[in-house]
Amino acid sequence: MNAMAKPPVRVEDFLAAMGLAATGVSVVTTDGPHGRFGLTVSAVSSVSAEPPLVLVCINRKSPAVAAVEGNGIFAVNLLSAAHRAYAETFSGRPREGRPFDFSNHDWRDGDTGLPLVADATAVFECDLHDRLDAGTHRIFIGRVVAAHQGAADPLVYCNRAFRRIVTHEGL
Repeated sequence: MNAMAKPPVRVEDFLAAMGLAATGVSVVTTDGPHGRFGLTVSAVSSVSAEPPLVLVCINRKSPAVAAVEGNGIFAVNLLSAAHRAYAETFSGRPREGRPFDFSNHDWRDGDTGLPLVADATAVFECDLHDRLDAGTHRIFIGRVVAAHQGAADPLVYCNRAFRRIVTHEGL
């Protein structure tokens, strides 16, 4: 039987298995005439070094999709282990304050004028290069116009919980 003829895996099984994949946690931000938005995402990846390109995946139901497209720019803020509150706020589930509220956190203006997490592990400021739809999400590819490095260890998400990286001797 052709593997393509098989029905897709059940959504519940897919989500349970993907939940075991450890991923970095980022807040994607945009600002401009189509609004200021921030959204926690775990689907971020390098695409190319020449030219420098990154991708982010955002659910098409999010108002951030129209804002990124309309503004034509976005930033990927890789969060540190100390930034759990940012991740919770911009996923819509803050422990304190209002969801998606920029006023509860420390920001700085980037080279492009975008809001950047003040002490992020790393930041990529991007011009919108391309986009495509896949399933429920829109994949945005950004041409990196500025990159900044911090010193803190990244925040990681795995098995439905935030985690931090711990270095073990001998590995």
